[in-house]
Amino acid sequence: MKNALGALVFLIMGCTHNPASDEKDHLEAKKTTSLHDVPDWSHDVVWYQIFAERFRNGDRTNDPRPQDITGCYPGWVPETWAVTPWGHDWYEPDPYFVEFDNRPDWSGYPISNFNSKAQLRRYGGDLQGVLDQIDYLDSLGITAVYFNPLNDAPSLHKYDPRHWRHIDRNFGPDPDGDIALIEGENPIDPDSWIMTSADQLFVAVIEAFHDRGIRVILDYSFNHTGADFWALNDIRKRQFASDYKDWYWIDSYDVPLSDSNEFAYKGWYNLKGLPEIKEEEYHHMDTLRPYSGNIQSATAKEHIFNVTRRWLDPNGDGDPSDGVDGYRLDVAMELPTDFWKEFRAVVREVNPDAYLVGEVWWKAWPDELADPAPYLEGDMFDAVMNYRWYRAARHYFAAAPNSISTNEFIDSLRSFERGIRPQNRRAMMNVAASHDVPRLATSLYNKNKYKYVPDAAAQKRYKVEKPDSLTRKIQELLLVQQFTFVGAPHIWAGDEMGMWGGDDPNCRKPLIWPDLEFNPEVYGPEGRQSRADEVAFDRNLFLLYQQLIELR
Repeated sequence: MKNALGALVFLIMGCTHNPASDEKDHLEAKKTTSLHDVPDWSHDVVWYQIFAERFRNGDRTNDPRPQDITGCYPGWVPETWAVTPWGHDWYEPDPYFVEFDNRPDWSGYPISNFNSKAQLRRYGGDLQGVLDQIDYLDSLGITAVYFNPLNDAPSLHKYDPRHWRHIDRNFGPDPDGDIALIEGENPIDPDSWIMTSADQLFVAVIEAFHDRGIRVILDYSFNHTGADFWALNDIRKRQFASDYKDWYWIDSYDVPLSDSNEFAYKGWYNLKGLPEIKEEEYHHMDTLRPYSGNIQSATAKEHIFNVTRRWLDPNGDGDPSDGVDGYRLDVAMELPTDFWKEFRAVVREVNPDAYLVGEVWWKAWPDELADPAPYLEGDMFDAVMNYRWYRAARHYFAAAPNSISTNEFIDSLRSFERGIRPQNRRAMMNVAASHDVPRLATSLYNKNKYKYVPDAAAQKRYKVEKPDSLTRKIQELLLVQQFTFVGAPHIWAGDEMGMWGGDDPNCRKPLIWPDLEFNPEVYGPEGRQSRADEVAFDRNLFLLYQQLIELR
């Protein structure tokens, strides 16, 4: 086995062919895949995940302003707030951080650590930045892109939408014009929806990727909205007289003539900024599992379906070639299974070859991952984000948090196949890092449990500095396994550049493009000094990823 692995590494390192010189085929014409089958194309792709706000600032005229981020955590915007320079030392405090001292967030808690303060940072990444770097992505060799949410939303992550139906105002060329257009619509009537400048730019991004033979899927979380979502604002205004009062779990309405505001609702994990869409029954468990049922409001469900149709076929002409090729569905276990079955039918009616991947993650955090088999029977998802593969690989290659033998590793991988059809196994999105976990290099560098206090703000011994050369060798071995294993390998944007960082928000640093300059990292969390680490694009690691993709 050791000799075989050595031969494989030698073969990879000996690859000299540059995939950037290849002429990419255009996407095949959309085919009809049966409702219960997996699209063939999903078996062959290499995924690249883009978090738009941190990808590339291609248009400085649309950078966020205080009025654009009002409505997200912590519930107010410092008077001296400004966009953070792209090459800023990550842990160095922004000048406006001093305004957080002795002032609570919207839930009354102190804003005391770096992670909380960094939630208000913006760097100005946008869709023009994506368009400007399509040549880079094509040269890397990736064949599918997964966008984190692009909803019009005040946060950096966009899981807190004001609107599901529109692309974020600051991702397009005309934020103020887009705001005016959105305000002129009837949000519940899709016939009144127009295409904002940001919407049109996203359609252009889809077209540009499709011209290179690169598929595109878009992330949505239909489990919750933002606190400034249009339907919730209608409830705030009209209280129990609102037509949308059954969209949310409303705990209490405001009392007329009262000096205080009694309006309250349930938020996802009690987060005020993420009010939950109401299901037929309230299902929130320490141990997650599939549960039957549906969304309470038929109107809310139809609105979700209309938004879903919009991006599958943006011009509504019945030809989905101008739309996204599927969806990634956030916190999928927290919505009922009957809803997902209807959702699949709606998606496949518009595009019979669309791909659906669910975030089926924890059964009981931080030790037990969920078995995705119930979601992969052909009536809900085609695949899930395969965290189980990565946690086993992390054990084996990095002895993190402890070592396992080769036989134990093989047994783990085989156990993940139980109850799952081969076509679904081949479509799995094999994730080694993402926007929700430490970057791959940092995860391998630290030996704690997978996503368990993996951050220096919570655990002072956590290593936030640039990982060492031994970690790089471990990373290379794990990548060989990832790119030769059944399923579709996934790259979290920046891992191929040599980036490092702990859990959210530290895995969301702005990408280190080779044509940009970056200050060295000399700060640590909570203001402590650490060693100076150069921040620069790692050409050798990029070439390894490129060669692994070509080998695959």
